[in-house]
Amino acid sequence: MKKFAVVLLIAAMALGYVFAGGSKEAAVSDKDTYVFASDCTWPPFEYVDSNGNIVGFEIELVEAIGKAVGKNFTIKNTPWDSIFAGLANGAYDAIASGVTVLEERKATMDFADPFLNVGQVVIVRIADKDKVSGIDDLTGKKVGVQMGTTGDFALDEYNVLKAQYDEIGLAVIDLANGNLDAAVCDSLIASDFVLNNDNYKGALAIVGEPFTTEEIALVVKKGDTVLLDLINKGQKMLVEDGTLAALKKKWNLI
Repeated sequence: MKKFAVVLLIAAMALGYVFAGGSKEAAVSDKDTYVFASDCTWPPFEYVDSNGNIVGFEIELVEAIGKAVGKNFTIKNTPWDSIFAGLANGAYDAIASGVTVLEERKATMDFADPFLNVGQVVIVRIADKDKVSGIDDLTGKKVGVQMGTTGDFALDEYNVLKAQYDEIGLAVIDLANGNLDAAVCDSLIASDFVLNNDNYKGALAIVGEPFTTEEIALVVKKGDTVLLDLINKGQKMLVEDGTLAALKKKWNLI
């Protein structure tokens, strides 16, 4: 009964747009503010700094795209395990959270033009660096990964003991404390933990080459061509004026 009432309400709203002289899509295009969900636990893409501010490459990218197209693009810190469901039910307009372009995801959401190529890599303790040269050396070993990420899915192809975490940072902590044999995540995220985090410098190392290749892009709700076009237009402007390259350099992205 409740579901039927919601359907009637949506139908009434749609008719309202028509009688107001425009379509629903036209009304969406008049929005000045769009909300992007982001799981802010993935430096340097997005994270909460020591002052409690949400910062990172993708945060600045979203803000710059919004400025380029004359819109206000804001960020909503959202747990990864609910981020896609929230997009589908309209809790926000888009996702900026290091999302990998996957064919299965294209069925339920739309991707903007990719802005980065990355791969999954293995992190180990320095003491184990000579024993592990890559993912193939972890057979039967306990490997930490963030649940629902590309690394999580990729590990299903290998004979490892997968330990899933809500945040990749928790897996890295367990690795450093000797509770895991390795951790797996995006190459850029791994580099930030290993090279730029004072807690792990000299304690952890990345071994081997990336064992996956993937494109990263911003995401909008399926069928939202208005916002998708805005993102692609703004991103193209940032490429042409050098802003995207400058942001990548600032945040040590290749």
